Amino acid sequence: MGLAVLSVTQILIYCRTKKVNAMKYAIIVYESSSELAKRTSPEHQASYWAAWAAYSKAIGEAGVMTGGAGLEPPSLATTVRMKGDKRIVQDGPFADTKELLGGFFLIEVPDLDAALEWGARCPAAATGTVEIRPLLQM
Repeated sequence: MGLAVLSVTQILIYCRTKKVNAMKYAIIVYESSSELAKRTSPEHQASYWAAWAAYSKAIGEAGVMTGGAGLEPPSLATTVRMKGDKRIVQDGPFADTKELLGGFFLIEVPDLDAALEWGARCPAAATGTVEIRPLLQM
């Protein structure tokens, strides 16, 4: 089977299986507080989660996802910092930003272009920001 007759998804699956120039990236999802509120809104909840379910299914079936997770809202976060040998714990997020970290996907794809393609397909790309960042190889 020649690569020229395969779809993009099939090429990604082939590359993942054969480890052809595979690179690891994080798709980091940032959403506005109003977008995050749709998670529990009776009016918007079904469509919000349907978009994420479809994306998660597609990225999983393509065989490129290696991990990831959605995150609870920032109001449930706890921040820890060290001042000398003293631990300082603060409820809620430390940063005051317009876009909030909603979750992440870890993927293994042939190159940055393939990672950008998956980032563009992410539901948050239309309403927030999707950051593509290579994983640090250790």
